[in-house]
Amino acid sequence: MPLRKLTMRHGWGFLAGNIILRPTLGATTTHTWTGAEKIPASGGCVLVLNHISHADPLVSAHFVYDAGRLPRYLAKSALFRSNKFVVGVLRSTGQIPVERLTKDAVGAYDAAVAAVQRGECVVVYPEGTLTRDPDLWPMRGKSGAARIALATGVPVLPVAHWGAHRLLPPYSKRPHLLSRTHLTVRVGDPVPLDDLRERATEPGVVQEATDRIMAALVAELEEVRGEKAPAERFDPRRAGLRQIGNPNDPATRRRRSRTTGKKRKR
Repeated sequence: MPLRKLTMRHGWGFLAGNIILRPTLGATTTHTWTGAEKIPASGGCVLVLNHISHADPLVSAHFVYDAGRLPRYLAKSALFRSNKFVVGVLRSTGQIPVERLTKDAVGAYDAAVAAVQRGECVVVYPEGTLTRDPDLWPMRGKSGAARIALATGVPVLPVAHWGAHRLLPPYSKRPHLLSRTHLTVRVGDPVPLDDLRERATEPGVVQEATDRIMAALVAELEEVRGEKAPAERFDPRRAGLRQIGNPNDPATRRRRSRTTGKKRKR
């Protein structure tokens, strides 16, 4: 049962999702929602989540909807160039396109700032892509969520989840539907950033805010998984991986092999 009744007006895309996706997830998964009451019932906020499966947005949308909020995602722009139905849903639900790894990404930042200033709940995957950590722990975070929070003063809440990778393994297109997958989502307390906001333009402050956000997210995921995360977060660049895309494709494997060979020669 939803924690709160949704009172905000929403477009046909959310209605379609509620009619189609909720019953589908209900038939294929079970879930444990913890800490949903920590998400503000109204007003701007940023939710930061770990990224382990392409099913993550569906899982988090289900959770955020149950918390009585409408999620606004920073979504990769390629989705806005897919089939007309998907594009229609994205636009109807107010999702924000991101041109990853380009100078145009600043437009997504501006749109996200405007959204939280309007009182929206913006969902950010701070890793920027599915984690490449072998054990699916969060990688090094990007600065988007920190910059939005420092610019607006809205609360940032870490939301750790686990189980979506069993429903749809990373980079797979074949969901596992024969047995119901259990999904766990846990919300932590807002990340303390007030002391950094007055110094937001100083060197290193955005990175410090990003580190705090990622540390809070990892701590919540440790509670969910009942395990301790590695002391050092995975860095795709140091591992010779592209920043986006499937790390298991042949081109990525060749690049990794060349990078590893160079390191051995040194």
